[in-house]
Order: sequence, then structure tokens, then C-alpha cells
Amino acid sequence: MKITSIKMKKMLEERFKKDEWKTTFNRDKDTFRIEWKGSGKGITITVPKVIAKYERRGESALEELEDHVEEALRIMNETHSLEGKEKKIFPVIRAGSFPTETDSGKKLVNTEHTAETRIFYALDLGKSYQLIDEDMVMRENWSVDRLKEIASFNVRSLEVEMKKDTVYGNDFYFQSVKDGYDASRILNEVLLEKMKAEFEGELAISIPHQDVIIFADIKNPEGYDILAQMAMKFFAEGNVPVTSLSFLYENKTLEPIFILAQKKPKDKRKED
Repeated sequence: MKITSIKMKKMLEERFKKDEWKTTFNRDKDTFRIEWKGSGKGITITVPKVIAKYERRGESALEELEDHVEEALRIMNETHSLEGKEKKIFPVIRAGSFPTETDSGKKLVNTEHTAETRIFYALDLGKSYQLIDEDMVMRENWSVDRLKEIASFNVRSLEVEMKKDTVYGNDFYFQSVKDGYDASRILNEVLLEKMKAEFEGELAISIPHQDVIIFADIKNPEGYDILAQMAMKFFAEGNVPVTSLSFLYENKTLEPIFILAQKKPKDKRKED
């Protein structure tokens, strides 16, 4: 049965019905917002995206959404400090279109990365993390440069645990421990240089969403198409999509690969 926005609105209202929260449905934008009554801080959800996930996965999709929203709202209602938590500061990758300000107008610390992506900075809180804004940095008498330097150092300490798959003679390595920083591994230059040295072909990288990064050892033209198909699939499924484009890593720079994914003849499998 097709779920309408109005029906989903009622389902969300029931799930997020708490005395301390206020919910609002914007019919024109087709969004649903949950916020703290006292501070006005909250989360805005795009209803069509929720419907799409619900139609694929049922109630489990709404349960997962509820967990994420409750955790995010809890964090918003707390005050966190950076001092003494230097090892808990990490960079996170977001789409280039990701807002650089919070709903309350605070500017998030961020750095340009590629034309498709941008780097933000997060304080790890265990089950989740809080994006760091400039006010938070100033309150601690830190400099933005210090914050970025710490995050850059910490990303190199993240666990690397990849699974390998070979298709049409090309090797694909998947990192997805779902710690919130899988895509952030693209900022670990030590890891990238190591893989570049070890790979037989071209090093291509895809970060379709926050919780996965794909390293590809591209040895023939088919490899680019396969990676593009993988990236598009993961991009559509991710809770925090980043980009469906992949990148070539050459001379310590990332260049986007513009490739139209297409299926290859089955007899190509003999190249494995």
C-alpha cells in the first residue's frame, strides 16, 4: 500500500509524542520537525525520504529513525566541552550542499574538500557525535587551526578493517565498521599513499555515504563502470548520503570520475 505524506505525518507524530517536544508538519516543503519546546533546537526530516525507506524496510526503518532523532535531540540539550577530549575529535565528510550553519544560526567549523564534498568536525560522544561550531571553539579559547590539526591526527588512528571483492579483474575493498567515520578514512593520507603504492592499477575511491568507503584497484575500463554502479547503489541506501561520484587519487589529490554506469557482457567474467 502506498503511504501518503499525511499518513506518515500521523505515524511520526505518534512516535515522537513527548511532553517536552513539539512537532510541526510543513505541508509545502513536505518536512516534519521535532524540537525541544524550551530551546527550539531540533531536527527536520524530509518526509518523502522516510516514506521511501518505510516502503522498503517497514517498521524497522521508523525504529532506526526514532533512535537517531532521540539521540540527536539529547545531544542538543547538553553542553559539551573540548578540553580534555582531544582524542574524541574527528573530521566527518558531508555533501558539498550540507548546511554550514545550525538551525539556530551558529556557524559550523568546516573546510573545503572537493567540489562534491566538505569536511566538518565532530566531538565523539559514544553512540553519536556533535558537530563543532565556531562558538564552541571560541568558548574553549581554542583556535580553529588547532581543532583541525587534532582531527587530522586522530583520523589516522581509526581502525582499518576492509573486505575484498574481485569483479572483472578489478579489486574492490570495502570499509564499513559503522563508527560514523568510515567515509572520513579518505582523509587519512598515510592510508591512501600505502594503497596507491600497493595497487597494481589506478586507485579510485568512493564515499557514497557516511558509513562506507570503497577503495578500488582499477585494472581495466570495466572497473570504472562497476565502481560507479556500486557508488550509486550505496548512495541511495545511506542514512547520511555524501556523493554518488567516485574519485581518482593521483599525486595526493582527488579528481572526480564522471562515468555513466553500464552493465557489461557476462563473458567478461573470464577476466577474473
